[in-house]
Amino acid sequence: MGFAVPGQGHKVCKLVKSLHGLNQAPKQWHQKFDKAVLKNGFHRNDADKCVYTIICLYVDETLIFGTDIEQVENTKEFFSQNFDMKDLGEADAILGIKITRADNGLILS
Repeated sequence: MGFAVPGQGHKVCKLVKSLHGLNQAPKQWHQKFDKAVLKNGFHRNDADKCVYTIICLYVDETLIFGTDIEQVENTKEFFSQNFDMKDLGEADAILGIKITRADNGLILS
């Protein structure tokens, strides 16, 4: 069963590019993302390896947040140049957490 070349049964194929849905896809995506953002001056949080300076990453969902709108816009521009992305605008929820804007900040519930 599967792909086989006669006389080459002892060899295996090496996956060069990860495919969505495969067991290794999340790991490959995170390695690519990590390399790109660290190379471009972002800093990773030591307590949670999926949180970077103004970025929160969960598999392929990314939340960009900050008080400096210019830095947020620069970050979105960086992402659009390095990854296929869609800007869905301001977040009202992420990972089941509702985000409500208030005069003095954000409320997470």
